[in-house]
Amino acid sequence: MLELLPQAIGLIMTPEGLIALIFGTLLGIVLGALPGIGSTVAVAMILPFTLTMGQAPAILLLLAIYAGSVYGGSVSAILINTPGTPQSAATCLDGYPMAQRGEAGKALGWATQASVVGGLVSAVVLILAAPQLAAFALNFGPIETFALILLGLTCIVSVSEGSMRKGLIAGALGLFLATVGGDPITGETRFTFGQFPLIAGFDLLAVVIGVFAVSEVLIRLSGGDDGSASGVQFNGLVLPRLREWKGRLSGLSKSVLIGNVIGILPGTGAATSAFISYAEAKRSSPRRARFGQGEPDGVIASEAANNAVTGGALVPTMALGIPGDAVTAVMLATLTLHGVTPGIRLMADNPLLIAAIFTGFFIINLLLLPLGVLFGKIASPLLRIPEAWMLVLILMLSSLGVYFVRGNPFDLIVMAAAGIGGFVLRRQGYPMAPLVIGMVLGPTLEMSLRQGLIITNGSFAALFVGHPIAIGLLCLTLLALSLPLIRAIRQQRG
Repeated sequence: MLELLPQAIGLIMTPEGLIALIFGTLLGIVLGALPGIGSTVAVAMILPFTLTMGQAPAILLLLAIYAGSVYGGSVSAILINTPGTPQSAATCLDGYPMAQRGEAGKALGWATQASVVGGLVSAVVLILAAPQLAAFALNFGPIETFALILLGLTCIVSVSEGSMRKGLIAGALGLFLATVGGDPITGETRFTFGQFPLIAGFDLLAVVIGVFAVSEVLIRLSGGDDGSASGVQFNGLVLPRLREWKGRLSGLSKSVLIGNVIGILPGTGAATSAFISYAEAKRSSPRRARFGQGEPDGVIASEAANNAVTGGALVPTMALGIPGDAVTAVMLATLTLHGVTPGIRLMADNPLLIAAIFTGFFIINLLLLPLGVLFGKIASPLLRIPEAWMLVLILMLSSLGVYFVRGNPFDLIVMAAAGIGGFVLRRQGYPMAPLVIGMVLGPTLEMSLRQGLIITNGSFAALFVGHPIAIGLLCLTLLALSLPLIRAIRQQRG
């Protein structure tokens, strides 16, 4: 990886690459700070506009929006007690009380510095850990890949937001949608019902934008919220001095570690890590009695952990093709749309592209500090944009983006149908992340299974014979599926 660093920097330091890094990070901060959009919607909304860009700038733009939006969520969490993204929900617990007593600038300063540290460490972890996993992945054939995708699909359980049954149904729906169109082996059409546009299957981009961005607009419209927000006194971001970190560095280190570990585990997400880190800080901090009353340790714990997740979640995404969360599922979709095959050979087949992505991700987290300070000067007016204008802008960008990618009006119909379907499912408590995971992993799952069956002459019984890696992955899959059942039994007995 180090030997490719000069070439990777050269790939990034182009006008298109620099714009992607700087503009993408600032745009991510802005979108993350606007309540209700969130990281996934922000990334999905910008995704269509990356298809006219080169591979490296396109991925870096989405990564910049991802990292920027996770940090940006802390702005509204601190200033108006409304997390701009779910990842910043724990930041409200101490950030807003600080703002109420006139320390909004200082609270945002703690959040900014903790976010930068968490993001930079996660970038280093990504650079060091992902190549090791990729080297191991070279031992994978079709049967091992099938077992790995099965393991990856178990992350549907952990992103099912409290209802495993509904999460599994959404995941199964995603797998079904992935089968519409031509058979990958024989070329025969499936589930098209005589409709010619469906021969190529559902456009992944249109479905992703529909179920996230359009459904979010419909949900916000149905909520009856006028979008008004009342802020607190805020005159700009104030960075804490170095001596103010005395006695807090151990808590920061622990939160960064929690965020990285949880991020690497597929399907857990930044919101989970933020609350786990906050709970641990509340347990171990020498200032735990002040938690909930405006204690900086609470802000540090939440923001360091949720930003540390960003790099951790990219480890299984880049090394193994398994999305760490809903946002990285969209990242996998982006790789596919740019002609890069996600999966275990991603890093082996595209070493320069991956080196550029890793280097760029490190730079993105460095940019959070100056751009965070810049955004702090204009945050209050942006947070008062009427929600109706914001929703109209989301619909316009989504529609224009989906249409101009292929110029196919049918994609707009797919987007609208996916949006309405996503709205109905979300109102009934069905999570959308499993649906996207099913759609992204479905084609690889089917192709590897079919290839494995060809190798074994159609015998399911012989599928794993002589493949120890596949057997090990299958055992991990069974264990992952058994853990929720074991917990449920223990809770009933307790």
